Amino acid sequence: MSLFLRLAIGFVLLIILCWGSASLSAWHQTRDTVNELFDTQQMLFAKRLLALDPATLHEATLPKNKALLSKHRGKQDDDALAFAIFSHDGKLLLNDGENGRDLQFDDRRDGFRDGHLRDDDDSWRLLWLTSPDQRYRVVVGQEKDYRDDMTRNLAQSSIMPWLFALPFMLVLLLGLVWFELRPLQRLTRSLHQRAADDATPLPLARLPKEVQPLVQALNGLFSRMAEMVQRERRFTSDAAHELRTPLAALRVQSEVIQLADDDEAMRNRALQQLDTGILRATRLVDQLLTLSRVEADDLRSEFQPVALTPLLQTLLAEHYAQAEQHNIELQLHVVAEPVINGHQLLLSLMVRNLLDNALRYTPGGSLVEVRLAARTLTIDDNGPGVSDAQLARLGERFWRPPGQTQTGSGLGLSIVKNIAQLHGIRVVFSQREAGGLRVTLSW
Repeated sequence: MSLFLRLAIGFVLLIILCWGSASLSAWHQTRDTVNELFDTQQMLFAKRLLALDPATLHEATLPKNKALLSKHRGKQDDDALAFAIFSHDGKLLLNDGENGRDLQFDDRRDGFRDGHLRDDDDSWRLLWLTSPDQRYRVVVGQEKDYRDDMTRNLAQSSIMPWLFALPFMLVLLLGLVWFELRPLQRLTRSLHQRAADDATPLPLARLPKEVQPLVQALNGLFSRMAEMVQRERRFTSDAAHELRTPLAALRVQSEVIQLADDDEAMRNRALQQLDTGILRATRLVDQLLTLSRVEADDLRSEFQPVALTPLLQTLLAEHYAQAEQHNIELQLHVVAEPVINGHQLLLSLMVRNLLDNALRYTPGGSLVEVRLAARTLTIDDNGPGVSDAQLARLGERFWRPPGQTQTGSGLGLSIVKNIAQLHGIRVVFSQREAGGLRVTLSW
């Protein structure tokens, strides 16, 4: 069900409920007001009757006035008010000439009470008062149906105009709702016509303030989706580009094995090259997947306090065999023992790549020194280093300084920079005065 239809049904039900409640309240208030007014009128009329001279009262009936009044006021009700005056023993002395002669004597206490006329089942509102000398009793009555008719007429006169105005008000209200919902309709049409790869932000102009946060959230979603699509395209392109060479080399080694025939040395060399190529391709795929995950996922929700000292001790122990194989000395200097908030596996991968890079490019008999301070981590090596122009390009995807003899894909330092960026760590590459490369991580 559309929003407009739900609002229309809601408005109709709400208006009917409010109009019904208001009408019921108006009916009760009008009835109370009419009863109070006529009770006051009866009381004043009864007091005036008691002010008459009792000596002049004899059993009498006043002339009927309906015909006289009808010439001036139209049809008259004969139950608006009726009165009668009785002696203390119940003798009728005077009445109004209409319903007053049917009022029955009542010698109970003064006040208002409900009663009936003689030979009549209609309910009447009666007021009884006794003269100060207790010689006369006055009764003033009014039929309740008359009051109910008056209440109904007064209530209808105030309710009916609203009843006729409600349909017009409802039409205008629904028209206003439809007009105010037009920005949402335009937004819907814009989204239907939007291309799947279109990351252009939706315009916020001419949109209600209540809708603008939704559109801003959609724009943020479009931006994140565009970044994700771009990362996927880049990953696919990088994987296709970088895997082409290792796979071609594997194919060549496979052909060499097939052509080796009885040449055992050639076959063994080809198998060794094939195994090396498989390891290189596996490492490349692992690095591509790691880089893609670091770029794509926001892992800050998995951060926890990580003590760097035991992490470095574990990593240096893992690389000890590699360093010993190349006659490289590994040293760890701990000045402070900081604890940072981060992802332990990613921090381990970042430092592991830096250590692996330092050991691969440091000549035998040299030193790789790791120094941990309160807010910095420094890794120094005695390798050949790079030029100032090449320093600026370190960390680019698939870029390696020219003239390298070591195998690699150029993704290690790129992974380091992405992990550091995720943790808010600054990475600086610099030349050592004594030669070699220094990598400084600061937070």
